[in-house]
Amino acid sequence: MTQTTSEPVKGFSDFTGQEAEKRAKIRRIIEDNFKLYGFEPAETPIVEFEDFAKGENEFDEAVSDIFKLKDKGERKLALRYELTFPLKRISQNKKLPYKRYQIGEVFRDEPTSSSRFRQFTQCDIDAISSSVKEEAEVLACISKILKELKIEAEIQVNSRKLLNSVIKSLEIDNSEYVLRELDKVEKQGEDLIKLEMAKFISKDKIVKLFQILRKPLSSFKKFEGYKELKQLIEICENYNFKPIFKPSLARGLSYYNGSIYEARISKGKESIAGGGSYLINGIQSTGISFGLERLSQLAKIKEEGKKVLIISINQDKKACELAEKLRKNKIIVSISDKISRGLEYANSYNYSQVIFIGSDEVKKKKFKLRDMKTGKEEFLSEKEMIEKLV
Repeated sequence: MTQTTSEPVKGFSDFTGQEAEKRAKIRRIIEDNFKLYGFEPAETPIVEFEDFAKGENEFDEAVSDIFKLKDKGERKLALRYELTFPLKRISQNKKLPYKRYQIGEVFRDEPTSSSRFRQFTQCDIDAISSSVKEEAEVLACISKILKELKIEAEIQVNSRKLLNSVIKSLEIDNSEYVLRELDKVEKQGEDLIKLEMAKFISKDKIVKLFQILRKPLSSFKKFEGYKELKQLIEICENYNFKPIFKPSLARGLSYYNGSIYEARISKGKESIAGGGSYLINGIQSTGISFGLERLSQLAKIKEEGKKVLIISINQDKKACELAEKLRKNKIIVSISDKISRGLEYANSYNYSQVIFIGSDEVKKKKFKLRDMKTGKEEFLSEKEMIEKLV
């Protein structure tokens, strides 16, 4: 017998109250900045055909964690695991460059942790038909969002071209294997990755590889991808921020073919955002994405504007009139008709002020305003009330 429960499935979450409000505000900040940088919105289905979702990257870790399902017609379907692969479909026949953003839920059937979920909200920007200038704009947009959310982070950059050129110079055959292992260095440590590589690559080549990957960008002039990476950093400086060259940065998805990027917590190892350049329908493109859940944990933003509760004591008409005037001034307003219940409600849902409207207040054209944090009360005219609250 299967036990039923009202608890969410592990890796899935409910969001209510202040947490939901914070997520909504962060989402608005992200979306506003995406638009400011010229990206237009798009929406795609949560369910896709499994083969289309896998594409040519079925051995990537994220692809292997796809939630699989079937419809009544026994067609093999999948929940989307990211927002990039639908670009193959929606970018066709678009005027280039096609700059789109998408914010939506994605799903991965993988082990969970405090920062890894099986459903999360991904925020993506991509430019189909891109150059180094578009790459810099993508990073500038992310930099601006992180600053606005007061998240201390550094943006790290590298190049798949450069890494492949380094690997080739050492005459190491399986570059894809090396890139997958390098992508694990931050999580598993350099020593463990070296031991794993030693099963397939000579120790001498492994030592040389890691020696090269500790050097500054100026040491990579002879390698393919150096010029583009140097140019990317220089253009970013025009936007008043400087990405950090991270020669061991690899990114796990195999479709990246040029510059790659990650935003990481300052003085920390945890990634906040990641992306890079790749081909979509044979067109060079670039993009970056991050999870709303992680940003919500890190963001330091102010609460929404004043929330006011009007307690109407048999004065519903005047209460509704005042509520609408306050709402026109972007003040959040609710109405209650019970004093004790209304005050309990105001405390439960963090209303900053309560306005009392009774027959005496209507006659005197003065309304009592109570500050719920200090308990201070004052009588104000309608005009004074609006001026104080706006």
